[in-house]
Amino acid sequence: MTVADLRLPDVMPVESIDWAAIPSPAFVLDESRLRRNLALIEYVQRESGAQIIVAFKGFSMWSAFPVLREYGITGATASSLNEAILAKEEMQGEVHVYAPAYADEDFPRVLDLADHLVFNSFSQWARFRPQVEAARAAGKTVHVGIRVNPEYAEVETDLYNPAGPYSRLGVTRREFREDLLDGVDGLHFHTLCEKDSDTLERTLEVLERNFGEFLPRMTWVNFGGGHLMTREGYDIDRLIRVVRAFREKWGVHVILEPGSAFGWQTGWLVSRVLDVVHNVKDAALLDVSVSAHMPDVLEMPYRPRILGAGDPPEHDHREAVDAPAGHAYLIGGTTCLAGDVVGEYVFGRPLEVGDRVVFDDMIHYTMVKTTFFNGVKHPDIGILHVDGSYERVRTFGYEEFKAKLS
Repeated sequence: MTVADLRLPDVMPVESIDWAAIPSPAFVLDESRLRRNLALIEYVQRESGAQIIVAFKGFSMWSAFPVLREYGITGATASSLNEAILAKEEMQGEVHVYAPAYADEDFPRVLDLADHLVFNSFSQWARFRPQVEAARAAGKTVHVGIRVNPEYAEVETDLYNPAGPYSRLGVTRREFREDLLDGVDGLHFHTLCEKDSDTLERTLEVLERNFGEFLPRMTWVNFGGGHLMTREGYDIDRLIRVVRAFREKWGVHVILEPGSAFGWQTGWLVSRVLDVVHNVKDAALLDVSVSAHMPDVLEMPYRPRILGAGDPPEHDHREAVDAPAGHAYLIGGTTCLAGDVVGEYVFGRPLEVGDRVVFDDMIHYTMVKTTFFNGVKHPDIGILHVDGSYERVRTFGYEEFKAKLS
C-alpha cells in the first residue's frame, strides 16, 4: 500500500462557510481538516513503525486533543514545565520533555511528569543525574536522552535554524561525552523546519556519520519536528521508507514530534474591518493585530493568504492606487505599532466597515505565539465541527490581559 491508496476524510468546502455568523475576531479550527491531517499522520505512524507525538510549541489547542487521541496519538512533547503539565492533564498520554535548560526549582516537577526527558547538554545531565537516578531507584520509569547537533540543516531562515553557526541547541560531535552516557538510552535531534522527507534522509546520513558509533547503545532516537507530512506534495512514501530503514538498521524505536503537520491548513483567523483610511493608498484597519496575533508575519517574515484576495500589481508609492483587477488595500491592525501591517491585497469589491477578512492557515504556531500587546482584544478560539455547527470554545477579556501584568 502507498499513500495514493489511502482514502482521506472529506473536508468542508470553504465556500459553504458563513463567515459573518462567526463572531470576530476568532481563531477557527476546522474539525474536518484536522481529521484529514490526522488520518494521514495515523497512516504514517502505522506504516513506518514510528511513534508520532504532537509538539506543543506548534499545536497545543487542548480542546482538540480528544480528536487526536482517536487517531492513535499517544503523547506530546513539551518544552517547559507548563507545557508538561498541560500534556499530563489534557493530552493524557506519554509526556516527552525537552528544554534548552532546566531550572533547579522546576526540575523536580518536570521529572515527576516526564516519561521521556531530553537534556540539551552533558552539563545539565550531570547536574540533574542524581535526581533522575533517585527517581529510577524509587521505581519511576523515565527515559533519558541527549540532544545532538549534527551541524547540518537546510533551513533558509536563520531565526528557525537550530543547527546554524554557534547554535546553543544540542551537543556537537566534538563536545560529545561518551564517558557520561551511563543512564542515557536515547538521542534526540531537531534540525528540520517544514521540510520534506528527502531533507530528513540527508540529515540522517550526517547523523550516522557523526554519531553512528553511539547508536548501538541506544534504544530510541527522536527525529524531532519539522516533518511537514500533511503538506500537499510531501513525499510520504519516502518518509516511511527512511524511518523503516533506520529502525531496522539500528534496532531502535523512532519518535517523530511534528507540530505544524497537525495544524497545517486546518483553520483561519477571522477578522472584520473597523475602518478604512486613506493616505495616498487605502488602508483597512482590522480588529486583529499582526504584531499581537500573527507575529510570524513579522518574524519570519511571510505573507499570509487572505481568502478572496489577491496580490496587487506594482504601483509607484507616490501615486494613488487604481488597481484594474480590483480594489487594493493595505491591511493593518489596531495596535499603535507603526509596522502593524500585513501588506497590500486586492479585493474584488471595496471593503466596508463590518466586512469579514479571513486569514488562511492560522492554527499551527500562530495561536501559541499570540500576546495581549496594547491590550487589544484577543481573538476567540472556536471549532467548526464536521456537522457545520460552530462552537465558541474560549473568549478572552480584561481579566486575561490583567493577569499578565502586576
